[in-house]
Amino acid sequence: MAGYDRLLKRDPLRSRYDLARIGALVEAAGHPERAYPTVLVAGTNGKGSVTAVVERALRAAGFRTGRYTSPHLVRPEERIAIDGVPVAADAFEAAIAAFEGTEARCLAAGTLTDPATFFEAMTAIAFDVLRQARVEIGLIEVGLGGRLDATNVCDPVATAIVSIDLDHQALLGETRAAIAAEKAGIARAGVPLVVGDLSDDALDAVVGVAGAAGARLVYAAEGVECVVRDVADGHLTITLDTATRTYGPVRLALGGAHQAANAFVAVALLESLDDAGFHVGRAAVETGLSAACWPGRLDLVTLDGGRTLLLDAAHNPSGARALAAHVAALSRGAARPPLVFAASKDKDAEAMIRALASSVGDIVVTAFGGERGEPAEVLAGRVRAALEASDGGARRIHVATSPADALALAWTLSPHVIVAGSIFLLGEVYPLVGRADPFAGAGTEARTAG
Repeated sequence: MAGYDRLLKRDPLRSRYDLARIGALVEAAGHPERAYPTVLVAGTNGKGSVTAVVERALRAAGFRTGRYTSPHLVRPEERIAIDGVPVAADAFEAAIAAFEGTEARCLAAGTLTDPATFFEAMTAIAFDVLRQARVEIGLIEVGLGGRLDATNVCDPVATAIVSIDLDHQALLGETRAAIAAEKAGIARAGVPLVVGDLSDDALDAVVGVAGAAGARLVYAAEGVECVVRDVADGHLTITLDTATRTYGPVRLALGGAHQAANAFVAVALLESLDDAGFHVGRAAVETGLSAACWPGRLDLVTLDGGRTLLLDAAHNPSGARALAAHVAALSRGAARPPLVFAASKDKDAEAMIRALASSVGDIVVTAFGGERGEPAEVLAGRVRAALEASDGGARRIHVATSPADALALAWTLSPHVIVAGSIFLLGEVYPLVGRADPFAGAGTEARTAG
């Protein structure tokens, strides 16, 4: 894909982190981000899941939706979806070319002094694709932080912070409070800001920033009663009682006990949209909870010969803890499955491995393509050090040069394998198991009456 390949050659985000370029670009493009109301979702983990649930519920209620998330699993077009369907390749290429024309004019006129970063370019492209598709509402996932993230140039009608944990400390701060303050930069005067389950220090920071901005804080779990009716294959069946409605019993489409907390945020967001003119009735909310499609999050793939593959995009310590809890709940004393593991250079791989150590057996360390990935041999050394510090390293560590080799090796160890550590790793594994399009079938569901 020529256009996307050109985008990949742009400067990394970490060296230039502000709103000046994206602001100039959307102004030159006629402010596509203002062509439709937007919902802006931030958080360390869970923001993609919440975005997926909210988008599916809005679609079930009859609204034409646009969704922008990052990164992608297999195809870059997955980042931008209309009514749940990733944008077509030719439309994506056309949007990239249109963006490059706008950027060239800005550079020539001096309104831009240097080119946009990759993420700024992708965000401007997404805003325009959603405008061209004439969506009624856009679900926008914050890429990094919030205050200076390119997505924060939009003017949302509702916002959310799903969770706060340590990640991207070099840019966002070394403490949860500092990270929370950055993410709370999405707050707007008079606009509801739904807050998930945060630690006290993170919540204090959010309350301070939101109060200064004049945002209307909505605590997702406040006054909500949740009854877990059943747990099957790691999926919860719950009933939610909020101040206005009762939902369920409904089986959550997304696996893991942590999805209950994400459901609180998604439901609170959907209820808050009433004031913006988007009425999403009980049945549509239940459809969002029970039918959301979000591959790569505790995604259990069954293959021939009784083999299973659990793919999870856990890429930081809190994500690894959620995965470990899920695996422990499923295993119930069975042999611990092998883990195929790869991570980006800037991730706390040691903390991830410590979180997973009690739930997995042998670890097959590998690397994904591109410059961001930690080389397999280097990562294996970090894994060994983490295990020696936590359990004496009492397990085997294998090194494989590619995800394909890693998967082949893992199958010799067990018919049940876990793949985790990076969404980029998952993107290379899905095609290996016949899932070249993880979003196949998304957007074909029938709509649900209010």
